[in-house]
Amino acid sequence: MVNNTRNLSAYSGTPPPQEQGDRHIADGPLYHVADVLALLDQGEAALVPWTRKCKDDLLRLALDVSDAQALVREALEHGCYRNSEWCVQQPSGPWAACDAYQLWHNEWVQAAYKEMCFEYYIKFAIGKSGKLLLLVSCHEPQDRG
Repeated sequence: MVNNTRNLSAYSGTPPPQEQGDRHIADGPLYHVADVLALLDQGEAALVPWTRKCKDDLLRLALDVSDAQALVREALEHGCYRNSEWCVQQPSGPWAACDAYQLWHNEWVQAAYKEMCFEYYIKFAIGKSGKLLLLVSCHEPQDRG
């Protein structure tokens, strides 16, 4: 299988030569918080669930794009930067250089009739044009992989 090493993110580096290669990117975060927040301020059209897994996770968690925007904002403002790495959209590419954040978020749980704390992992990249935020993952810790 030919690997498409096309980089769709604003980060100027080069993706690893093969899907199983080292994906870690040193010296992150790659994107300034102010730049990401400015994109989020542009509305729902600026955030795109970029991978099939991300789309499936949002559906499973019953989150729409507005909810995902709020989680990304909260992760940037109150979460913890974890690392930066290359992410591939599908087995043959394309790639995006992403920042990953961990967030503990309080949510009302009607069945328990109380607020509970949930942990999320959120990974994103700014698109090459600088006008889109590519949401690569938004999931709970048991879904890491």
